[in-house]
Formats: sequence, C-alpha cells, structure tokens
Amino acid sequence: MRVGIVGAGASGCICAYFLIQKGIDVTLFDKKSPLLTLLPTGGGRCNLAHAEYDFKELTQNYPRGEKFLYSIFSKFATKETISLFNDLGITTYTQDDNRIFPTSNSSKLVRETILRNIKDAEIIKEYVNSICKSETSFKVQTNHAEYFFDKVILATGGHSGYEIAEELGLKINETKPSLVGLKTQNDFKDISGVVAKNCLINHYSGDILFTHFGISGPLIFQISSINAYKKYPYELNIDLFPEDIDFQMVLNNNSHKDIKNILGEILPQRLGSKILDELDIPQNTKAHKIDGKMRDMILNRIHNYRITIIGADKGEETVTAGGIALDQLNPKTLEVKNIPNLYCIGEVLDIDGFCGGFNLQNAWSTAYVCAEGICKN
Repeated sequence: MRVGIVGAGASGCICAYFLIQKGIDVTLFDKKSPLLTLLPTGGGRCNLAHAEYDFKELTQNYPRGEKFLYSIFSKFATKETISLFNDLGITTYTQDDNRIFPTSNSSKLVRETILRNIKDAEIIKEYVNSICKSETSFKVQTNHAEYFFDKVILATGGHSGYEIAEELGLKINETKPSLVGLKTQNDFKDISGVVAKNCLINHYSGDILFTHFGISGPLIFQISSINAYKKYPYELNIDLFPEDIDFQMVLNNNSHKDIKNILGEILPQRLGSKILDELDIPQNTKAHKIDGKMRDMILNRIHNYRITIIGADKGEETVTAGGIALDQLNPKTLEVKNIPNLYCIGEVLDIDGFCGGFNLQNAWSTAYVCAEGICKN
C-alpha cells in the first residue's frame, strides 16, 4: 500500500510515523521544509499537550470541533500523547498551569527527533497543485511531476489546502483568524508593552498585553477564539483588577499620596495613569482630594474597562477557525464519507482550540486515528 500525505506539519509527520511503524510506504509533500510550523510553538519550547486526562473535559477547550473530538480523544488523548513522545525519545514535564513541554524546552530538538523517526518516509519538497481520484488510485499533481497512491491524507494545516479540498468536492466552512491579537478603536500606543495581570472578561481570566495596534496576550487570544465569527465592531468589558478592594480605605490610609502612585500599586503604573487621563483627573491629585464621585469613576473604570474591537491583527494569527466541515468525515477513521481512501487530519479540519497545547493535541490525535483507520481498512 502506498500512502501520500499532503502537508508535512505536525499532523502529517506524526501520521507518517504511525504508518511507518506498520510497514506502510509513505510519501510526504510540502513546499517548505517539514515541521517548520512546530518551531515557534510554546514560545519556541513546544507546548506538546495539556495535562487534562479526562477526554470529555479536554474537548471543552475547543470552541469548534468539541463533539467531533469525543470519538477521537476516546482513542488517543493526553496519556497517549505522552507515551508517543516517550517512544520517540522525548521526555516531558508539566508546568504549574498544566501545559506539557519537552524536558529539553526546545521545539528545534522535538522537530529533529520526529524527523529522525520518520527517516523512512520519502519527503518531496514540491507544491501540490491538485489531487485527482480515479477508480483505483489518487494522482497527486505537483508543480514538477505526477505521483500515484492508493490512499491520500490531506494534512495541509490551517492556512492552505482549502482549494485542493474544494476541487475534490469538500465543503469548507468560512475561515477566520483565531488565537490572535485584536485591533481596537481605543488608542493604546502610549502604553504599548504594558501587561495587566489576571484580568477578567466574562468568566475567562488571564493576562492582557497592550500593543501599538490594540490588545494581545493569553486572555485576548482566548477571547479572539471565542469571538472568531463575531461581527466587528464589538465591545469588551474588562475587569482589570477582579479583587475586592475597599478603595475608600486605601485613599484614607494614603491621604497625602498622589492618586497616580496609589493606582500604581493596583495596576501597572502607565495603565493607571492612562485611566486618570481618560477621566480628566490630574495625576498629582492628593488622595484626600478624591471625592466620592471621582472615587466611583476610578473604581468603575478599573472594574468595567470598555474596549471597542474593530478587527483582528491577521499578521499575528497562529490558528485558523473554520476549515473542512466535519460532517463529511467518519470520526472513527477521518476518512471522507463519499470519497473512499481520502482522509483529512489536523488543522485543515474545522477544529481549533485555545492556547495551551490543545491545537497540537488535535494534530497528534487525528494523526493516530487516521493511521489506525488506514491500517484496518
């Protein structure tokens, strides 16, 4: 049996690994070097997975694809991922925030190790123009040649491959940037680089980074994922300091301090100063001169900081929402229902997760289920 995998990213390469273990002849296609997209993950440390061992709870971290992943994760989830990487020769550890990393803290070493384990696969660095199915095989047409396979796996990731899928007759759900910084109507250039810790938006908490274009950081990535299809403009209501605080007592106990210095003990100094400017309260106003109206204005701005979102910073996009519609696939094998021997895995599917190793988990899990489906077919 000859299997062609179009796309040599995380899902494609790991699927190749599982197939090679079963003695199957595998060819990978990618116009770039394999696994390049793995290098920036986890800030260069490669956040391989998340330490959630209940597969039903694990699916809760996917705004799109949750129900489809039930079947996938019941076969291959966090425990199996750790075993996979141990088999590859990659030991792991778990951070306090439950993110799982390689002991080496190096995406580069993870990439090298995976490639070493799939050295028996042929890797063709050519651009795939189309995939055509005949009665007995598939023809993969590149910009240089034609190749023929018994089975083909589409694993092109979240930024390409949709035209090929559409030509095969597959439905593509509209794609949108996810896990991305957000552009704001508010101007934050003067506080670019400031990080507000442990903020709250609805019931989601995390850090916010103010930037020259708007807002970014872990909490904003999560919100951008949840709101991927929300129409612009829309408003976010942020609690910058979601703790109980007797602000009047703070003012009374620091009556001769400048209000900017008092706020600087609650929020980042530059953010506190910006809030005072927005409220037209002089920075050097002494605490004892802050009357009830000003106090309530400051508190309201801290706990209900309103930001208008006008777009996504697409240059910063890391994950794509949307993709190949899941109802076209058999979740037990990842085979396309009406095109036998064609399979789709990874981020090319309409599946996307939050930050924290969830998108790579989708890659590893769908790769395994697909390989098992091919081997049993």
